[in-house]
Amino acid sequence: MRIVACNGFGLEKEKSNSPEDFFNRSVIQYIKDGEEKTLNVLYLRYFDEMVTLWTPYPANPLFKSPNRDIYMADIIAMVCLLKDPSLVNRKRIYINAEKDLAGYFENIDFEKLEKVFISIDQAKPYDIESHVDYYI
Repeated sequence: MRIVACNGFGLEKEKSNSPEDFFNRSVIQYIKDGEEKTLNVLYLRYFDEMVTLWTPYPANPLFKSPNRDIYMADIIAMVCLLKDPSLVNRKRIYINAEKDLAGYFENIDFEKLEKVFISIDQAKPYDIESHVDYYI
């Protein structure tokens, strides 16, 4: 699997009565078996406040790559895809339970995750041979 891009952002209200501003979207673009795919992870923005529970980082932004600060929303789609390879067959998932998101972060090797972001932010796609390589 070749990681091409990974970004996150907060949703904004389109209508005054919509709850969209309570959510973030994390998006990963990758190439698998010659086909370009995208996984969108929609999750409660509140989970960004739990960065210290699930990661070794003290706050958002989590770390810096050469071109930008990397936030929780930027890494969630990648963490989900690495933890659950069956998600390559999905286009989107919705996470609304704290324990579900926490499960994705268990045993993730964050040092290797940082290397992926440094590479893709320098416009160099990053090849992942096995998702197991990203576990501690």
